[in-house]
Amino acid sequence: MKNETRKLTLTSIFIAINVVLSQMIYIPVGPIKAFPMQHFINVLCAVFVGPWFGLAQALISSILRNIFGTGSLFAFPGSMIGVLFAALMYRKFKRIELASIGEWIGTGFIGSICTIPFMWIMHLDLKGFMPIFYAFLLSSLFGSIIACILLLLLNKRNLLNKRNG
Repeated sequence: MKNETRKLTLTSIFIAINVVLSQMIYIPVGPIKAFPMQHFINVLCAVFVGPWFGLAQALISSILRNIFGTGSLFAFPGSMIGVLFAALMYRKFKRIELASIGEWIGTGFIGSICTIPFMWIMHLDLKGFMPIFYAFLLSSLFGSIIACILLLLLNKRNLLNKRNG
């Protein structure tokens, strides 16, 4: 029970940080807003709370960003698929670098492709997919790299191991 409470608390903190940072740091590209900090938070969630709490974080953060007008419907497939891949890669291999790569692949490639149905629903021209694809790739790459650097520094100082204590 103690571990679940810790994960729930961390997830809440990650949601709050994500929503606040999304007010300040985003890249508008056509109908989407790319949030490198979402991907940063996703990799942190992959390492600290795992796939299910990470998915909850991505879902709730996306909902809140949409309510506050800083997000779009495109936030859902990218962030949720990205955090799931990142967490599953970290769970299987226990390597921070692979969690970051999982976020990049999950969001940048798979998540961006999953935006195509949203484009149809919103009656957007599919010719606009390539800018969205590149925005997802770059945003997830930058956020993943920042998270990877931070986590590697924490790990080098043995601060990641203390989180289980």
